[in-house]
Parts: sequence; structure tokens; C-alpha cells
Amino acid sequence: MTLTFDNSYARDLPGTYLRVVPDPAPAPRLLVLNQPLAAHLGLDLDAGDAESWFSGASLPPGADPIAQAYAGHQFGGFSPQLGDGRAHLLGEISGRDGQRLDIQLKGSGRTPFSRGGDGKAAVGPMLREYLISEAMAALGIPTTRSLAVVATGATVWRETALPGAVLTRIAASHLRVGTFQFFAARGDKAQLRAVADYAIARHDPDHAAGDHPYLAFLDAVIDRQARLIAEWMGVGFIHGVMNTDNMAISGETIDYGPCAFMEGYAPGTVFSSIDHQGRYSYANQPVILGWNIARLAEALVPLIDPDPDRAVDLANGRLESISGRYRAEWIGVMRRKLGLVGEDPGDADLSDDLMTAMAGADWTLTFRRLANEATLRPLFEDFRGMEAWLPRWHARAGEGAAQRVAAANPAVIPRNHQVEDALAAATAGDMAPFQALLAAVQDPFVEREAYMLPAPSGFGTYVTFCGT
Repeated sequence: MTLTFDNSYARDLPGTYLRVVPDPAPAPRLLVLNQPLAAHLGLDLDAGDAESWFSGASLPPGADPIAQAYAGHQFGGFSPQLGDGRAHLLGEISGRDGQRLDIQLKGSGRTPFSRGGDGKAAVGPMLREYLISEAMAALGIPTTRSLAVVATGATVWRETALPGAVLTRIAASHLRVGTFQFFAARGDKAQLRAVADYAIARHDPDHAAGDHPYLAFLDAVIDRQARLIAEWMGVGFIHGVMNTDNMAISGETIDYGPCAFMEGYAPGTVFSSIDHQGRYSYANQPVILGWNIARLAEALVPLIDPDPDRAVDLANGRLESISGRYRAEWIGVMRRKLGLVGEDPGDADLSDDLMTAMAGADWTLTFRRLANEATLRPLFEDFRGMEAWLPRWHARAGEGAAQRVAAANPAVIPRNHQVEDALAAATAGDMAPFQALLAAVQDPFVEREAYMLPAPSGFGTYVTFCGT
């Protein structure tokens, strides 16, 4: 088969990337290929092409591999040059719906942005991204997608020797907040404008001819990110590393490193091994949304208005709206999860009071079982808060609530202990547990008891790692 590339980023934005080819995999072996996604993209992929093209062993015709430049605030500290240190953007294709999409290899070798890293990835982290991104897609949450994972036949050294792998990622684009920061930090207004114009043409073409296209672009990014983070919060997802280089202006979830789903509800939950201060805890994700968008606004100030003071005032007006816009998105998510029809002034209080009442209880199962008190009650050590709350919910939700709750709340999420078991087996060469878990999370509203149970008591405190 062939891929039809139209590599607009490489063509239209010289000076924003470096051309570099992936490392050839010595002995590629296809681990998983996302045939439904391939069909959606109009790709008739066979295993041989996938194994070769998506491992770096060979390049598909028309590919123009590049490593993109970007900067970023990492845990609050600014790094003026990051860039793709272990990724190669092969190019862009058009899906069947006409949307332009990036095809990127991750874990495909060193680039000039590697900063001393080996540019490689191990089987476990790449399969984690495949699994979690496909779970998010099945939950209806905007996300980059995973097309394939190919074992390279090479050894990757982390704490120990691990089998290497390459992930193929599909994204609406890989433009990040950090992309704009890279050129703003250098005072390169011409390149900053070029990147912004490209982003608007690709993601928000309706704003291109407006009086304030860059302000309208900032506004659109706020909308997409407020909606995305509210959806994360609704399923108990914790990204784990919400650096500005990991916030895509497309509004898709990107870079599944130390991510995980919260089980027992605790606002301060952190899974990342390096997040010692809880900067990216569950409850802080909406706060970091605003912080990251403020960094984007800073980068765009030179474009927003010729008068710097007016540009700052205009940007600040948008930033001041983020809290309210996120809150509206969150209440919308909660109305759906609670099976509420229409809007009522008391919905915000109803949602907030549930958060107080369900402290410590399993996040996913509490919502799933709201309409069945007999199965809900065992999730709680102290049910008194729920006893007071449930009559209020029944009165507001009315008839048909049970069906609406079941339709809005998944039965299955990627439970942390099952993810680890599946990845450990895959690393050892057994893909069966991974395939079984993948099938379950791709159909999350079907009750499969084996994939619904919380971690056993002996599982302990869960810690995730970025994989680099």
C-alpha cells in the first residue's frame, strides 16, 4: 500500500525543525496494529509495511522525517530549547473526513534535540500510550491516537535492560504551547507569526480574516483545553506531566507518560514519580490549565496588538475568563454523569456536595452505581454523606436517570494493577493479557467484572514513570 503525504509543516515552516531520519530497527516485529483506526484513516495497512515503516527500518514513500523545535515550562521551570528528542514526524496525511493528520514515530532514535538521551523507548511505555490513548478515544475524550507499536529488536537501558519499541502516533497536529514559546523566547516575531498563521490555518481557519485573529486563536485554544480538562476530570484521569510542551493547541490529550486513572477519590492524588510537590495532582489540573494558557498568551502578545499595553489588556481579559469557562464545562460534564436533564441553578451545589460525600470511594464505580444503592453502599466506609445526598439527586434526576447514568459512565477503565500486569507480560513476550485488557477498555460501557474491580489491597501505592 502507499501513504499519500502532504507535508505542509516541513514545506511552510522552514526554520522550525531539523531534518533527521529515524534509526533503523535491527529486527522489527509488529506487536499491535490498530486496524480500526487504519480503516478510519483510509489506510489499507498490511503487517509487513507496518512493521517496516513504523519501526524506522524503512521510510514510506513521500515521508519527510523531521524533529520539531519547541520550548516548554517543565514543572514550572522554563527550558528555552526542548524539541523532539526521540520522535520523528514522518509527515501528514488526510483522513477520510478530510482532516489533516500527523504521523509521528516515537522512540525512533536520537535527534539534535535529544540533550544526551538515547532517543529510544521501551516496549512497556509505548504499549502504555497505545492502551491509554485508545481507552480515552473509546471514552469520547479528545486524544492523539496510536496506530501501531513495533518492537525494534534492540535493547534499551533504563534501570535495567529492556526490549525497545517504537510507537506510531496520529495527531491533529503536534503544535504545542511550547512551540510558540520557542520563538517568543528568541524574540523571533517573524517566525512566531508564521507558526501562529499556520496554526490558525490548520485548526481555526474561520479566524484568519478577523480583526484580531491571534486573540481569537487564543480564545479557541482556551475553549478546547477547558473542555478537555473537564473531560479528564470526569473520568478521574491524571495526566501526570502537564508541562507546556505537553499541551497541544488542537485540544487533544498528548504524551501519555506518567499518566493513570484515579481509583479511590482523593483530590491530591499524584502518580508521577517526579511530581514531589503535587503540581500536577488530580485537583490541580484545572489550575495548570490556566497557568499553561497564560504562557501561551505571553508568547502571543507581540501578535495580538501593535500597542503592547493594549495587547496585554486584551490577553488578560481572555485569561480572566478561564476559570468561569472551565467551571461551566465541568458542570456540564457532571450533569451528564449524574443523568440530569436540562439545567438547574442547584446543579453546581449538587455536584460539589457529591465530591464531599464520596471522598475515598472508587471514582468510576460510584458514578456507575449511583442508581443502585445496594451495589453503591459497599464502596463506602462511611455512607452517611451519601444517604443525605441521594434523595436530592433522585429528586433532581427524575425518571430514566438509571439509564442515562449507565450510558454516561464507563464500567471499565484501565485499572492500574491490570495495566502493570499486562505491560509486564508484554515486556516478557506474552501479548495476550495486553490484548484482553485492550479489548475491554475499547468497549468501556460493557460490564466485565474481571476488569471492573479496584486494585487488591496488596497492590500498594502506585507510582508511574515517564519512560525516558
